[in-house]
Amino acid sequence: KLSHYKDSFLKNPEVWLDQPNSMFPDKLMSPPSTPLMVVDKSFHKAGTWFKPTTLSQLLSLLHEFKGECKIVVGNTEVGIETKFKHSIFPRLIAPSQSIGSIFSISEESDHLRIGSCVSLSTIQHKCSELIGIGGCFDRIAKPIHDMLRWFASTQIRNVASLGGNLATASPISDMNPMMACMNAKLIITSCNDEGVVTRRMVAVPEFFLSYRTVDLKPEEIVEAIEVPKAAPVFEYIVPFKQARRREDDISIVTSGMRIVLNPSTGGYIIAACSIAFGGLAPKTIVAKETEAFLKGKVLSMATFTDARKVLMKEVRLPDDVPGGQAQYRVTLASSFLHKFYYNIVEMLCSDLARISENADSFPHLSNLPEAPVVDEKERSASESFVDEVKPSTQGTQKFPKPKAYEGLESKMKEESMASKVLKAKEGKDEVGLPSTHASGPLHCTGEALYTDDIPLPPGSLHASLIMASTCNVKLLSIDSSLALDTPGVVAVYTYEDIQQLGGDNTLGPIKQDEFVFLPVGERVHFVGQVIGVCIAETLEASESGARATKIEYSEAAEKAIVSIEDAIEANSFYEFARHKIDRTSPSIIVDGDKVVEVSGTFRCGGQEHFYLETNSTLAVPSDACTDLTIFCSTQAVTKTQKYCASATNTPASKVVVRMKRMGGGFGGKETRSVFASCVASVAAKLSGKAVRLTLGRDVDMALTGGRHAFIAKYKASAVIKKDYSVKLNVLDVKLYSNGGCAFDLSGPVMDRALFHVDGPYYWPQFHAEGVPTQTVQPPHTAFRGFGGPQGLAACEHVIDHLADECGIPGNTMR
Repeated sequence: KLSHYKDSFLKNPEVWLDQPNSMFPDKLMSPPSTPLMVVDKSFHKAGTWFKPTTLSQLLSLLHEFKGECKIVVGNTEVGIETKFKHSIFPRLIAPSQSIGSIFSISEESDHLRIGSCVSLSTIQHKCSELIGIGGCFDRIAKPIHDMLRWFASTQIRNVASLGGNLATASPISDMNPMMACMNAKLIITSCNDEGVVTRRMVAVPEFFLSYRTVDLKPEEIVEAIEVPKAAPVFEYIVPFKQARRREDDISIVTSGMRIVLNPSTGGYIIAACSIAFGGLAPKTIVAKETEAFLKGKVLSMATFTDARKVLMKEVRLPDDVPGGQAQYRVTLASSFLHKFYYNIVEMLCSDLARISENADSFPHLSNLPEAPVVDEKERSASESFVDEVKPSTQGTQKFPKPKAYEGLESKMKEESMASKVLKAKEGKDEVGLPSTHASGPLHCTGEALYTDDIPLPPGSLHASLIMASTCNVKLLSIDSSLALDTPGVVAVYTYEDIQQLGGDNTLGPIKQDEFVFLPVGERVHFVGQVIGVCIAETLEASESGARATKIEYSEAAEKAIVSIEDAIEANSFYEFARHKIDRTSPSIIVDGDKVVEVSGTFRCGGQEHFYLETNSTLAVPSDACTDLTIFCSTQAVTKTQKYCASATNTPASKVVVRMKRMGGGFGGKETRSVFASCVASVAAKLSGKAVRLTLGRDVDMALTGGRHAFIAKYKASAVIKKDYSVKLNVLDVKLYSNGGCAFDLSGPVMDRALFHVDGPYYWPQFHAEGVPTQTVQPPHTAFRGFGGPQGLAACEHVIDHLADECGIPGNTMR
């Protein structure tokens, strides 16, 4: 395969790069010439798909269905609604690309017309071309291009459309404020009973009525967006965005700002401005009061300083605003306006230089005033990552040559065996050289088989978990009648079926305090706890059946213990795992020493493993269901064998667990994968069929726990000697971890934290105590470091606290 790659790709890279286009037949790549209707029968209530090929056909469908349908272009919104909200749409319309008015971009005399279904990537590339050409389109193309570079991810931009983004009306959308500040207008199109097409224009700011609500009737569609041209000089548009990370993240606050200047004898007058924000209200808003304040005033720092005060009053947020960070978000808006001033001055200086160099092109502009002066130290305020060059991701790996040392063999009179071997290999010494990973080529080509890739035996079934939707209540009843009526569903299994098998329904790596299936009458320990499993002929049918199962719960009798603080208040501990470490040495304090004491609390949050391959199991029964072969992604094949055998009442010698490769684990599959294998094994033994259970990412994250959150309450002291040197003295710390609703490995994790909480430092007086808390979270488990990072982080926090009190840098203290 590697030689084929070298012969084909390296010699003809163009052919390889064009593979995504050339691999499909032309008929499949070309839009259909006639409208299509496809009835999706892949699962129950899948819906009917329509693909109109003309605008009139599309409008007729919308008029006929009166809003009882969904338009799907990139499936970035509808896909979320169907997968995570389990929405059912009986009719879905996927417009054909042959409808030019919604799938094209054109440069008109006074505006740029963007079809509503044009992908964001296409818009970005078109704007990149317009930037290179220059002219009036340059000033609107650049801010659109710059903002789109950081919009979501490349995969999303390749399919998502601008019209869909506007119609979704997300209050933190990046493009909506941009379109609003550029005075863009939407062409809203519909037809009547006779098929007569009517159009109306709506300004983007007026399109957003309230949270996720727009001025669009059920039978209407956004046909296109018209973005007006900007003036060749003295009109400036700048995008702003702040998110927790630059790529593939929703914005905290986003903004688009536009300004038009008129030169006058006293400077530059602000003739018009538009300031739009996302992330400051339930919808995209325009700062009208700030715009009114700026209009007619001279461009200066003083003007914008006063405008920022007006803006902060205008966009003031209550402390309990959804999304939090009220003060930070308002401050971001103010900082955007501050940066906008520096951008204006920079671009104004650029315009003045261009006018001076090309005076013949601007005969009406002469004797222009100077731009406001900006101090050299402040010019960097105009910089932003939004318009910076976006670096490509790349990496290199270097292997140092192995060091060779003279050994005993070199002193032997006779020729050594090593030298003979070296000669046989024509002088190529392989000792210490890097070697290719055994599965490296398979990984690179995507041919490596993981558990979910294993071909299924004929007649195999798919499983989906039936999970608790609440916690801290009793499970009263399970009604699977509706699930069994779902087409394709074969069976629903619960704890009663394990009893019929004679299996053991309990499991746990140290303390058997967990259930394979939660029995009726037991307390629900956490949201997502497994109650049963639905198996069906298809994955979609099993998911539908699992959702159709009715679960009845009792009323919550007491407050749920969620956090470590809740557990401490309720005295909810795994007391048998409480351990202490004490060390007492002679005092180091002498006369004249100064003792510095500190106390406080350190908090360390949890962490999700986020392995690329979620928990997956394929259980295959054989020999009249007396044997089980289990293919799974796990770090614990022995535990998997033990509990699959006990749950199915099968001798362990007849349960074979196979684990070829694992797509990540990091400790998350050391114990938490076992329940999934037990569920699949029970279903396989009862049904007599091979059963595959692969958890969705959301399900895996909800059920499997993660790194333990910690709280450390400490008292510590240091001694400042007469020579001003500082010595550590006392550390008294109590550690609490959030173990979740079952013990799992919380005890050993806490023990490891206790062993590390003194760090690499010597504390003459050292007292540490640790205990895991019991909460209604999923059982937390092993994670790389296994408690060590939490203990070390707490210790380093104490060191910094002591250093601050002693008035010395932390590194000096260390």
